[in-house]
Formats: sequence, structure tokens, C-alpha cells
Amino acid sequence: MITPVAGAATVPRGVRLGYGVGSFCTATVNAVPGLLLLYYMTNFLAVPAWLAGVVVTAPKIWDLVVNPLVGRWSDRTVSRWGPRRPWLLAGACTLPVAFFLVFAGPPLTGVPAAGYVAVCFLATATAYALFEVPYKAMPGEMTHDYHERTSLLQWRMVFVGVATAISGVLAPAIATAEGQNGTLGSYRTMALTIAAILLLAMLGSFFGTARAPMTGAPEADRGTWREQLAAIRGNRPFLWLTVLACTQMLAVSMMLAAAPYFATYTIGDPKATQTLFAALVGPILLTMPLWVRLARRFDKRGAMVLAASLFGAGTAAAMATPLFGSLWAHVTILFVGVGYAGLQLLQFSMLADVIAVDAAETGKRRAGVLTGLWTAIESGVSSFGALIFGIVLSLGGFVESQPDTPVRQPDSAVTAVLIGQTTIPALIIFTSVLVTLKYRLTPPAAPPADA
Repeated sequence: MITPVAGAATVPRGVRLGYGVGSFCTATVNAVPGLLLLYYMTNFLAVPAWLAGVVVTAPKIWDLVVNPLVGRWSDRTVSRWGPRRPWLLAGACTLPVAFFLVFAGPPLTGVPAAGYVAVCFLATATAYALFEVPYKAMPGEMTHDYHERTSLLQWRMVFVGVATAISGVLAPAIATAEGQNGTLGSYRTMALTIAAILLLAMLGSFFGTARAPMTGAPEADRGTWREQLAAIRGNRPFLWLTVLACTQMLAVSMMLAAAPYFATYTIGDPKATQTLFAALVGPILLTMPLWVRLARRFDKRGAMVLAASLFGAGTAAAMATPLFGSLWAHVTILFVGVGYAGLQLLQFSMLADVIAVDAAETGKRRAGVLTGLWTAIESGVSSFGALIFGIVLSLGGFVESQPDTPVRQPDSAVTAVLIGQTTIPALIIFTSVLVTLKYRLTPPAAPPADA
């Protein structure tokens, strides 16, 4: 059993805030396309559901290449800004533009529209990697203390909650501001607004982390890819954490892709997407101190089991929405939100632990490589959520459309929406509980009383 390195290195409050604000990038780029892009393509660009699912999934496969590369480059970067921050600035200068272009294309429909969105989404994934991989590597290098990492990341999760609220409430509100389901123009306005928020938040994180402590190993790992991957394959906590994150985020991404369909065809109100998202992200803002205490009380693994169980229970209960109506749906999603808050905090705290242990045991700086691989695999697997949901819709007979030619969906398609939002994600998230039991990283033992 491997244990993290003990010790304390307090991170200044200004750095915590500066680091936390960068989470606007993480939450927004995951949530807005995950929530709106599939729906935008099937209901505005007349892209078949299965092809739209492929478009959302395929560019994320690119992450398997670019994320480890960016991580490796950031490990080896030498600059007056440190190894990570130059990459944060590069992402800040490119991601907002690429994100805007995803929703601001020429007047295309069908396969040509799918091709355009795929290219822009690929550019978005690349720009996102420039920022996100070095950003996620930083907490493991800021402090050696096992529990302080959770406290540090609590600040990050507060900003995740705010950003997710903006993504899940403001973005759909702008997108549907014109007409019942929105227009192409309202989607462009939404994309421009979110791009501006991304730019401000990412620059804020770059400048806000200027005084971030660097407690990790000072020497970058100069080994070959084969040598590094061989060493990582022997890192069991990293491998099990990656499997755990992939399982959980697959369920989350599928629910995100299904949310506007669930609001439209199960609840009967497209604008319910906003209130459902408010129910999801509200607990992120309110329960962080609770999850920090639970992680101390039951250790991170025990708290993770509790979080996943709450998430799964809420998701399973949402299957009864056709019987009990909109209020029931919102109450069940509130339970999902409490569990989701814990999942997010504990995933990143565990990753920081793995990074710190690896640096202590190897004497090498390869947080970027570890984070790049973790982010790439997690992103690639989770992107299949939209693909799986698109396939479920197609099997249910869902009919694609455009705003000026709405169609009535068959009952089988409405049933497919419910299954894709509730049943399948619940089964996936309960599987993650079993995976959590394989994670073995624990806090260091307390010293003897007479030491």
C-alpha cells in the first residue's frame, strides 16, 4: 500500500482564488458542448442523431494524442513563469475563439454541418488541452499535505459550481431566448458570451497563480515515452483512479447530453433544462465544506463511495418522472447534485495525491505526463456518453429536425430519452462504486505519541 508524503506547505489565499477561477474553463468547456451541442446539431442543423453523437465523440479521441504531449511539454518547460503557466496563457489566447466558432458556422445542414462542427470542436479540444492539462497538474505541486490538497481543491470546486451554473443555466437561457427552442442567432449569442467569460477566467488564473508554490520534484523526467509509460503502468493508484474517473464521467456526460431532451420530451418544457441544471449545481456551491469533512472522517475512498451512491440513487429515482412530474425530477436531480459535488472534489484531490506520491518516490517531475494521460483517457471515454445516447435515440426512432419544421417524436423515442437520462447512467455510476474499492492510496500514518 502506498501512502502520500506528509508535510505541510500552506498555499496563500490569493493563489487559491487565482487557481480556482481557472475552473471556469474546465466546467464550461465540458458542460456547454455536453449539454447543448448534440441537441444543437440534431434540432438546428438537421444532423442525424447517430452522426451528431460521432461528431461530439470523435474530436475527443484526439485528446489521447494531444493531452499527453502537452503534459510532457509542460513538464520540460523552463521559463521565468514556471513550467505550467506559459501553457495556461497559450490556452487562454486560443480556446475562446475556437469555442465560439463551434456554434457560429456558415449556413450548413446535414453532413456538411457535421463536418464543420467536427473541425471546430477538434480545434477546441486542442486549445483546451493547452490550458487544462498543466492546470490540473498544479495542485499536486503546490503542497505535500494530504488533507490540504482537498481544502485547496474546495476553492476550485466552488468556482466549478459557479461556472457550471453559468453553463447550465445562463447558456441555455441565452440559447432559448428567441422562440420556444431558440434560434441559430441565439446560439451564436450564447457562444460569444461564454467565450468572453472563458477569456476573462483563464487570464485571471494565469495572473492569479503567479505566486503559486512549487513543491514538487525540480527535475523533469527526461525518459522516453516507453520508459515513462512503463513506470506509469506500475502505478496502481493512478490506474485505478483513471478507471474510476472514466466510469463516473461517462455517466455524467451521458446525462448532460440527455438533459435538453429529458426537459423537452419527458418533462414537456425545453426551458426546464435551466432549472434542472440549477438543481444539479446548487449543491456544488453549498456542500463543499461537508465533503471536505467527510473526506477527513471516512478518508477519500469512503467519501467517494458515499458520493457515487447518492448520485446513483438520485439518477435511478428520476426514472419515475413520467409518474410524478417535474417537481419529482428536480428533487431527484438535487440528490444527484449532492453526489456529483463529492465526485468532482474527490477525483481531483485523489489525482493530486497520486502526483505528489509519484514525485516523492521517483524524484522526477512528471505531473504533466500523469495529468495528460488521465485527462486524455477520461475525456475520451466520457465523450462516448453523447455517442451512446445518440445511438439510444436512433434505436428509439428519434427523428431529426430543424426549427421551422418541428416533428412529433414517436413514443419509442420518448422512452429512449428517459432510459438514456436515467437507467443507463445509474447502472454506470453504481459500477464505479466497485471500482472505488480498488483504489488504495491512504493518508500517512500518524507518528508515535513519544516521537
